[in-house]
Amino acid sequence: MLTAQGSELPLSRALLDVLIRAGLIVVLVVYCYRIFHPFLDLMLWSLILAVTLYPLHRKLKHRLGSGDSTVASLIVVFSIAVLLVPVYLLGASIAESVQAASATVKSGTFHVPPPPASVADWPLVGGRLHASWERAATDPAGMTQQFAPQLKAAVLAMLRQLAGLGVGLLIFIVALILAGIFMAYGEAGARSAVQIASRLFGRQRGQHIAELCTATIRAVAQGVVGIAFIQMVLVGLGFVLMGVPGAGLLALAVLLFGIMQLPATLITVPVIAFVIATQGANAATITFSIYVFLAGLVDNVLKPLLLGRGLSVPMPVILLGALGGMVTGGVIGLFIGPVVLGVGYELFWEWVEHRSPDGASVTPVAPVVPVVPVVPGPGA
Repeated sequence: MLTAQGSELPLSRALLDVLIRAGLIVVLVVYCYRIFHPFLDLMLWSLILAVTLYPLHRKLKHRLGSGDSTVASLIVVFSIAVLLVPVYLLGASIAESVQAASATVKSGTFHVPPPPASVADWPLVGGRLHASWERAATDPAGMTQQFAPQLKAAVLAMLRQLAGLGVGLLIFIVALILAGIFMAYGEAGARSAVQIASRLFGRQRGQHIAELCTATIRAVAQGVVGIAFIQMVLVGLGFVLMGVPGAGLLALAVLLFGIMQLPATLITVPVIAFVIATQGANAATITFSIYVFLAGLVDNVLKPLLLGRGLSVPMPVILLGALGGMVTGGVIGLFIGPVVLGVGYELFWEWVEHRSPDGASVTPVAPVVPVVPVVPGPGA
């Protein structure tokens, strides 16, 4: 009896020791997460930008013959300059439009033209639209007072969105600076990533998983953000040449729609209808309509070519990860979703193919069927 109690006592003490250590580790992890959580999105953006821009960093370093820190600083300064120029032009355009609208309202020269009689014949909404339009043309002050709460709410929502864009731009600039620091230590960072992946997934698969994550981030940057930027340039060029009002804002909307994986035709088709309605159907407007419509569909051609390039994971898996990550995590989920889904896809198929821990494929062995000798009978 004493021997049994003596054996149980060290066992209980060992179990208690393990539980205390596990509890302390959990407390430490939770506390570290709470401290790091405010900077989580910033660090993720920095890593994504560093992984995306690192091939450019290596090429410039080879051509210029400069150090890692110098090349990284050049990339960061150039990227910030490229980012701030269109933002400045966009802000100046918005400020000018607001000042012009305010001056027009204060001068009392603003008026709404009366609606055409054909508007009343439109199905479903024609009658109400004609009545509201006619009231706005005859009594703009009363119309403004009636919808003052809605207008105030819309203006406040727009101001909040602009403030959010400003904060997002500031975070993006800080992320670029941190990405430059990461690129300056790119080789050490790559080795650390391989070590972490090897610790999590095994020595044989660690290198492959690290390369998969890197290639997925770069493929999404090229296949989503890059295609959205190309689409914005093509569509925006047509808007500018045609003199569409607010061409810069509409081109920016095309970029945002492309990043959010929404079709650009949601913008191009209404603009085409507006141009034809205001300028009539002629050679210029028809050419503009065809060009802008095709430019809005260019992502359907480029996405299969760029999104899955250089990856062992099929393109539909990456596309589903980008869409799902965008829905659940916003723009940053656009990059995290394909990485997580791609790694899960690779691990799942390695499990399906029965690969051993050393990476060799295990081939099922057919059962051995014993051969029973046939003994001839007496009459044979």
